[in-house]
Amino acid sequence: MKPPQYDPERAVIPSPSQLRDIRSAGDDRFLLIADLIRGCGMRNGETFAVNINNLVASDVYRITKQVSQTTKTYGRLKHRKPSDYRDVPLRARIRETIEWYADKHGTVDGYLLRHPMDPTRPFLAYYLQNQWQRIKRAGEVDVPDGMVIYSLRHFFASNCLTNGIPITDVAEWMGHKSLDITFKIYRHLMPGSIGKAVKILDIGLAA
Repeated sequence: MKPPQYDPERAVIPSPSQLRDIRSAGDDRFLLIADLIRGCGMRNGETFAVNINNLVASDVYRITKQVSQTTKTYGRLKHRKPSDYRDVPLRARIRETIEWYADKHGTVDGYLLRHPMDPTRPFLAYYLQNQWQRIKRAGEVDVPDGMVIYSLRHFFASNCLTNGIPITDVAEWMGHKSLDITFKIYRHLMPGSIGKAVKILDIGLAA
């Protein structure tokens, strides 16, 4: 019998206290992006395309587009057809951040984030990366070794899985191509599942 393939990759995940400091260390755009990634599990490019019209329910955000690093324009989601979308849970706190940002900075065709020098163009990744590097160099907040902006997405997955949300739901919300990807990255966040299985199997064998 061949053993199952298990890649115990460890993602760098900030603590809640570190995350609180990190999200407020930059400008309003950085705070919005950080909240969308940590609260909704979005990819970086998906946050750049956040649109006020995608608040489809009080507790649901619909991810429909991302900003492509290659074309610098709005495009289809990763691993999806152009018409595809995915709905993700929207915490009240994250909805408040979206509405606060829209009220303060306005929108263009519903889009919240735009090119700082040209509001007719989408927001681009290097503006986020430049700000992240400045935050790290300043040394005013505790940034874990090896942490990148994408680590906030790991925080979302960790928060879901350690609180008992099924990994199938987490995989769907994060937009992974397959459940295998989610399992290989985040299996270690569910240590209780093995112990629980052993207890159940022991009961069955004793019967």
